[in-house]
Amino acid sequence: MLFLKITLAIPVVGWLFRSSFSISDPRLERQVFGLKFPNPVGLAAGFDKDGKHFEAMSALGFGFIEIGTVTPLGQPGNPTPRLFRLPDDEALINRMGFNNEGVDALVMQLSKRKPEKLIIGGNIGKNKATSNENADRDYSICFEALFPYVDYFVVNVSSPNTPNLRDLQEKEPLQALLTHLQHLNQQKPNPKPLLLKIAPDLTDGQLDDILEIAEATKLDGVIATNTTISRTGLKTSKLVVDEIGAGGLSGKPVAVRSTEVIRYLSEKSGGKLTIIGVGGIASAADAIEKLEAGAALVQVYSGLVYEGPSLVKRINQGILKQFK
Repeated sequence: MLFLKITLAIPVVGWLFRSSFSISDPRLERQVFGLKFPNPVGLAAGFDKDGKHFEAMSALGFGFIEIGTVTPLGQPGNPTPRLFRLPDDEALINRMGFNNEGVDALVMQLSKRKPEKLIIGGNIGKNKATSNENADRDYSICFEALFPYVDYFVVNVSSPNTPNLRDLQEKEPLQALLTHLQHLNQQKPNPKPLLLKIAPDLTDGQLDDILEIAEATKLDGVIATNTTISRTGLKTSKLVVDEIGAGGLSGKPVAVRSTEVIRYLSEKSGGKLTIIGVGGIASAADAIEKLEAGAALVQVYSGLVYEGPSLVKRINQGILKQFK
């Protein structure tokens, strides 16, 4: 976080980071759900939950940044320790539990946002204390509060770290929630793109339900995928993994499944569903694989932990090489 503080405090340092890590090339630009992205590589939700670092992170060359997950009220999240590295797998396990300062604090941060080309997405969730029956109220509060400040929305019902949250991925409650949010959205003079973030652990049947719901509610896109609860195929010893306990697994072990989900959704929708691909991207080849599977954009997080801040630049350089 030291680099973030320095970048924000000393403008010339931010300029130096931008000149070192950013690539400006019209061939990288993407027009997706009505927004112009300077490049297709974004920062996934979870890194900047409270909107305190998006300006500094933009200096690393991201084409867009997703903030959150945010909830109506601030909450501490799950007890620590709650974030673990698995170096042998280039993976992370987290059970953060939507720790954040609440949507009002996030709005205060975003109100300071300087006019610029950076695209910001708002990832919204519900408080732990809110029952699934009342979840639409929490999502609505976040949606209304953030509407003037973000460029697109992501509905997060796929984190494994809030009890029973993933039950909202079932067809009936999910369709009801998205219908409600889309109703609020369409009442605005200029509706914002509305996306859904899904888990990699869904069956093909559940993915078919997602496609039906996306069409019925006129979703703008899907983010595939969140972390997995699976522990299959890890190099890290079972003893260590068992000691860590519950949480969502991210990084390289989720890469294959994430790409499978992207390809399935893309092929089943005939390429009509807009997909943001995330999960196990640690190189340009990983990103390109997801783009070729049907993703319009990609996001990174765990790969940044293991590969460092130059990852975004290397991915964009790799994409540009395809034009030669």
